[in-house]
Amino acid sequence: MRYTVSMLKEYIKTLEKGLEDLNARKDRFLYGYLEIYWPRRITPNQLSWFRVCIGILLFVLLFNFKNENGLVIFPLFLIGVLTDLLDGAVARHFNQVTRLGEMLDPLADRILLIPIFIYTIIDFKTLLSCIILFEIINALISLFTQGKNIFFGSNIFGKTKMFLQSVVLVAILLFWPQIPNFFFISLLWVSVACAAISVILKGFEVRSYYHARKVARL
Repeated sequence: MRYTVSMLKEYIKTLEKGLEDLNARKDRFLYGYLEIYWPRRITPNQLSWFRVCIGILLFVLLFNFKNENGLVIFPLFLIGVLTDLLDGAVARHFNQVTRLGEMLDPLADRILLIPIFIYTIIDFKTLLSCIILFEIINALISLFTQGKNIFFGSNIFGKTKMFLQSVVLVAILLFWPQIPNFFFISLLWVSVACAAISVILKGFEVRSYYHARKVARL
């Protein structure tokens, strides 16, 4: 049993390193353009707040006004996804990482994604329930840690989950109202696995934090 757990941990570490390498390459690619073209007056937190506004607008359009016009919904969602792609890279490149940004970024992601999930995969109830469940668990962990003044930020599995979900939802909206095919649904299940690993790793981080504090008191 211990051998199996050890192998699983080693596999997760290897996967984590590979995903971090991919994320670092993405950042290096963006940095060259950001250095030349990015308007310095626009901060990462402003991008995150803009994403919150887009998510709220999408919710109102879809569920209050029953507006399902893809020519409206798709561009708004795509702009929201682009702000998520950029805000972290801008923050890291220009040394503008803040605690507010670390709290706001995942919140903005949830506000943007959840209305579109409900809109596009409502017929896949088990998948939708799993996605929402892990978002709730993640949010509760964030509330708990922030209430204790513990700030870990997003881990690479959480970032990968957001990337996969964003790409898949963009693709689904492109073909809407056609029912999402098996490939897209499979990728969303992969994102659920990433969300589960992200939650587990956050739990380990919280446990390690309290263990370190306990040792420091001795």
